[in-house]
Amino acid sequence: MKKIMFNDKYGLTKAVLEGRKTQTRRIIKVDEDKLNDFRENYYNFTLDNLEGKDLLDAYFVNNPQKLPYRIGDIIAVAQAYHDFYNDEYNPVMFPSGAGWLNKMFVKADLMPHQIIITNVRIERLQDISYKDCLAEGLHADIDPMNPICNIFTFHGATQWYFHPREAYAVLIDKVSGKGTWNKNPYVWVYDFELVK
Repeated sequence: MKKIMFNDKYGLTKAVLEGRKTQTRRIIKVDEDKLNDFRENYYNFTLDNLEGKDLLDAYFVNNPQKLPYRIGDIIAVAQAYHDFYNDEYNPVMFPSGAGWLNKMFVKADLMPHQIIITNVRIERLQDISYKDCLAEGLHADIDPMNPICNIFTFHGATQWYFHPREAYAVLIDKVSGKGTWNKNPYVWVYDFELVK
């Protein structure tokens, strides 16, 4: 079984386990040389005027090994062993060492929570919709100064935002590195459901 990691500092693992986060974006690392070769070959043998997202979709359809998770995959939600250990779990189950405090070193088969991938697509990061921002685990609340308006934030944020895209832009820069939002990379968009 594969595992997937969500950022704990900004409460994203918790949002998954609470059912508030049902979507994640993962930056696609595109080999530009291979993409350019594919563009030349694809143009020569099939469709003309294939650009942008359509080109990238075709590239990944023809290179399916690049897709980390597929529709129907059940994936363990990575947590450090101490995050879910209690009297129900036999401590002998858990290997001693780094996995006790660091979820990078956990065994996927020992994780108590899994998600199932329900949809996968490719888009530019900034193409995220209002609804998808909320599916990424943002908090929405009523503006105390103006009860007819919503405000948005995420765990660890120092302020509220008036549009979910603003909040998400700040969040993705914190999770994936400063400037990620402005670079507007292609991303895998995974829709998922918590199954256990």
